[in-house]
Amino acid sequence: MTIRTIIVDDEKLAIQGLQLRLEPFEDVEIVDTCSNGREAIRKIKTIKPDLVFLDIQMPGFDGFSVVKGVMEIEPPLFVFVTAYQEHAIRAFEANAVNYLMKPVDEDKLADTIERVRQRLAEKRSTEEAEKLKNVLTEVAPEAAEEFAETESESTQRFEKLINVKDRGQIFRVEVESIEHIEAAGDYMCIYTGDNSLILRETMKDLERRLDPRKFQRVHRSTIVNLDQVRQVKPHTNGECFLVLDSGAEVKVSRSYRDVVARFVH
Repeated sequence: MTIRTIIVDDEKLAIQGLQLRLEPFEDVEIVDTCSNGREAIRKIKTIKPDLVFLDIQMPGFDGFSVVKGVMEIEPPLFVFVTAYQEHAIRAFEANAVNYLMKPVDEDKLADTIERVRQRLAEKRSTEEAEKLKNVLTEVAPEAAEEFAETESESTQRFEKLINVKDRGQIFRVEVESIEHIEAAGDYMCIYTGDNSLILRETMKDLERRLDPRKFQRVHRSTIVNLDQVRQVKPHTNGECFLVLDSGAEVKVSRSYRDVVARFVH
């Protein structure tokens, strides 16, 4: 799988530096570069790349204007590259894969490319499944129905209720009511906004029981119900806090920043 890539930056040296850092990634093909936002919008619409490394502060159209300018087509994945930390939250709001500070750190770039690979693989598998359903509907309606039933079963395999034995009692907790979960060794602290319960289970095992479309890890010891997030607050060093419906605040560590981009619009 080749990742067709455009680099956008008004500094020629910045483009050249990023090109050099991307050379070790054999699946990344740089198909073009742009020196300003207006040119970037035109080329993105014409070339339709998979990925765009996008500077934020440029004369005329800035990076966020570029993102807005290509929303009429199916947009590529964006990685913002900038010297200004204060733009991090807006980058998440633009659904960026990641936010890299200049000069670009090689380890962080490698992590970013891996995230891009995962996003593209998920996107392509979804597209292939949709194509298969369309073909089946036309040539084999019965098979299409079985396919739909299989998809439905896969979404139903996640827990709706969790039994929690706490303080000598068994509580039946509706999964949708769970706001966030914090790990403490082999114990999980389950918070439902107005209550907290202790469950003896590992984080890894509990994650398998929860629908990943709603429950995401935002820290090595914290899982959050994305449906209960009402605000994102910036913090230092690329971290941020999620403000939940109850008013509780949960820190998102730097290694899980891409989670925020999945649901902040």
